[in-house]
Amino acid sequence: MKKLATALLASAMILGAASAQAAEIAVIVKTVNSTFWQNVQKGADAAMKEVGAGNTMTFQGPASESAIADQVNMVENAVNRGVAGIVLAPSDPDALIPAVKKAWEARIPVVIVDSMLSKGSEQYYQSFLATDNKTAGELAAKALIEKVGKEGKIAVMSYVAGAGSEIGRVGGFTDYIKANSKLQIVGPFYSQSQMATALNQTTDVLAANSDLKAIFGANEPTAIGMGRAIKQSGKSGKLVAIGFDGNQDLQEFVKDGTLQAIAVQGSFQMGDLGVKTISKLLKKEKVEKFVDTGVVVVTKDNIDKPEAKNVLY
Repeated sequence: MKKLATALLASAMILGAASAQAAEIAVIVKTVNSTFWQNVQKGADAAMKEVGAGNTMTFQGPASESAIADQVNMVENAVNRGVAGIVLAPSDPDALIPAVKKAWEARIPVVIVDSMLSKGSEQYYQSFLATDNKTAGELAAKALIEKVGKEGKIAVMSYVAGAGSEIGRVGGFTDYIKANSKLQIVGPFYSQSQMATALNQTTDVLAANSDLKAIFGANEPTAIGMGRAIKQSGKSGKLVAIGFDGNQDLQEFVKDGTLQAIAVQGSFQMGDLGVKTISKLLKKEKVEKFVDTGVVVVTKDNIDKPEAKNVLY
């Protein structure tokens, strides 16, 4: 009897130690090789200091945004190791649904950031935090029309066809251009979020369209490649260029006149609010199904003002 009591006490102590262990919040983004996603990590780290309460956080993503199968594996591995919650920026609106469904079946809360999953998957995640990409695309189109007018030829340099953010952002941009101008659109061209690819594609587009009046680069690596191609081609200031996102390279392009504007998302906010939302869910608190993390159009005129400094990275 004494042996049994000792054994029960030992097992209770083991269970107690296990439950006292820090729970893991897994933050899984599209790639770790981009300052945009590194800024998301800064936001997640800041939130952990504030609401982590003894929990741990892991941050990972594939080598590139087009490595969708790798990201699926990361989500499945997180589910298999029984994480407390997942913050996910899905690289593909359809491919990630089965993995997110597995998390739902395992009762692991999931917060989606940046890019939406396809319709019909809403029950599998608890909240979606993102730029309203359609509105962001429209803001970029509006800025372009204001600078270039309503007639002529423009090019669209996009990133990964079918990504949720791309559908909203480039769709919002092109729809606004078609509804509010007679501008002719060349493209979109897809860089697969590779800066070097965007540079080569933009160089080709500029060479093939000497009458091009403006160009739009729809995410960070694409806009950087586009900016470099404009500079190398000697076209800085000779055509209107609008970029997206706000790292150091893009800020320099705005300052030197290569880009006339950049539409900048609240990337820090995505990480910060993503972790805070998981924290609320773990405490059984109510959360909003959709939260707009905002966008700011940054130009040479406002780049040093607080509204821009809050989103630039």
